[in-house]
Amino acid sequence: MKNNLMVSFIAMFLLTACSKEIQNPQVPGGKKESTVSNSFVQYNILKGSQYCDKNNFIPIKLSRLSFKVKFDSSAIYKTSIPGNQMDINKLWGFSDNSATHHEFSARFGWRWSDNALRLFAYDYNNSIMSFKELGTVEISKENSCSITVSGNKYIFNLNGAETIMPRASTTPEAIGYQLFPYFGGDESAPHNISIWIEQL
Repeated sequence: MKNNLMVSFIAMFLLTACSKEIQNPQVPGGKKESTVSNSFVQYNILKGSQYCDKNNFIPIKLSRLSFKVKFDSSAIYKTSIPGNQMDINKLWGFSDNSATHHEFSARFGWRWSDNALRLFAYDYNNSIMSFKELGTVEISKENSCSITVSGNKYIFNLNGAETIMPRASTTPEAIGYQLFPYFGGDESAPHNISIWIEQL
């Protein structure tokens, strides 16, 4: 029964989710991406794209997602339309409740605005999006992040500071798929953007 449910879920995802978000484009020239260290992985969002180069469908079942993230100066950008500067880019997280991420999900978001790199808690419950700013972070500095699933709430942690977000999913653990870096919002990346993530 559980296997049938998972097969149905995967089929539903492939039919209803935005197919672009599970594509895996290659870096031009077939170059191997560099890493900050052996444990960090570099995710690239190329100029004119929204999806990162390592965007795959990876099923998950978890009660906590922990990672470290580091941005370089490519995280500083200016959108073509000034109002889009306030759009939240997506960083790292998961879908939930055996559903698509625009129905149920939790992830970190980020943006460059007011001369600062800002991180956000960002979630969907019953297809309704909500977010809260978690704080600013420094370019080139490692940041510790986690999302804990706890009943009817998500506990976001940025460098030791906790923020609670609502959770309407009914599963004891998050059941869904991994969510990867994504630029936008309404606009694509104005230049190549690199983000380093170490999943813990």
